[in-house]
Amino acid sequence: MSEHVLHTPVGGKIMTRPFKILLGIAMLGAVITLYRFAMGIGSVANLNNGYPWGIWIAIDVVVGTAIGCGGFAMGLLVYIMNKGKYHPLVRPAVLTSLLGYGLAAVAVIIDLGRFWGLWKVPLFFWRWSHSPQLEVALCVMTYCAVLAVELSPALFEKWRDGKNRGLAEAGKKGLGILSKILVPLLALGLLLPTMHQSSLGTMMLLPGPRMNPLWFTPWLPFLFLVNCIIIGYAVVVLESTFSAVAFGRKRETAMIAEVSKVLAGVALFWSAFRIAEVAWRGQLARILSVRGLFFALEVGLILAGALILLSKERRDRSSWQVRAAILLLVGGALHRINTYLIAFSPGRHYAYFPAVPELLMTFGIIATELLIYIYAVKTFPILGGAAAPATTRG
Repeated sequence: MSEHVLHTPVGGKIMTRPFKILLGIAMLGAVITLYRFAMGIGSVANLNNGYPWGIWIAIDVVVGTAIGCGGFAMGLLVYIMNKGKYHPLVRPAVLTSLLGYGLAAVAVIIDLGRFWGLWKVPLFFWRWSHSPQLEVALCVMTYCAVLAVELSPALFEKWRDGKNRGLAEAGKKGLGILSKILVPLLALGLLLPTMHQSSLGTMMLLPGPRMNPLWFTPWLPFLFLVNCIIIGYAVVVLESTFSAVAFGRKRETAMIAEVSKVLAGVALFWSAFRIAEVAWRGQLARILSVRGLFFALEVGLILAGALILLSKERRDRSSWQVRAAILLLVGGALHRINTYLIAFSPGRHYAYFPAVPELLMTFGIIATELLIYIYAVKTFPILGGAAAPATTRG
């Protein structure tokens, strides 16, 4: 059994200078998004018949949902492996997961040519019975709802501790109801990412010969599933460290060091499996090609991050924790981008590079995620522990 964790709002001024800068970027992205919906996707994107998906899918969805797997990764550690002492890291991870998945859903709506038909997916699911995209769509929709419920204790606790008697009573009742449905909710929260993250890998088996052999493997669903755990853990480490610095909270270095043991093992396994699988299929010589450089980079970054965390001396230092997490995050994200964009080759007559409006909308989505995170942790009891008295809040 884990001890009770006190979550408290950070508090402080919302409209700080960084917040205003992020708000400006988000508003610019929103204006371009409105233009896209008014004039069509062709007015803002370089998509074509060879590359029907681009930066919104490869980065905002495929990488974005993996970044949103912090809650999934911490759920595995805390609830499945019975490591309740890591519970302070769970609620911030769930918030990050909800933002990652929610804004990935927004990116999908932007990317769809006929977005107004999206409502048909959950209602007429039998028409898509043989499509891995159906599983991804339904699981992501359901998982967003599950994450919202998992995060709702932060709202109920704020109501319970407030001065409004009606909201205080509602908060108590809400927390009571959640305590009764917690176990099946957690089980569903662990099942859904397992399904749709592997299906994101399955989708890139469909192009067949158009995929480079370095990435075209029946193990791709498994690689994507383990990969999302690596990215999820890395995001938890970065979120915990940067939020402590930005908001003047006590750092959770010792706790992160314990988590990093698991992260190092998973990353080392993924790197070894990736290399061994390619060698088993007799494709290792392809790393000498141009695309092989991308393969070497994704594996090298993850392997470097794992090796850093294998050293206890470095694992116990916050600066090295952050360096390793960045390497693992970039390497894990690169594997997904490589699979969806670099490894895929529709033919010599097709090429793709994101247009400026595509990039600006992506920056806007990222800025929106950061804005919501800042507002949430300052307003609701998300982060565990209390402020560090000697540190100035950001």
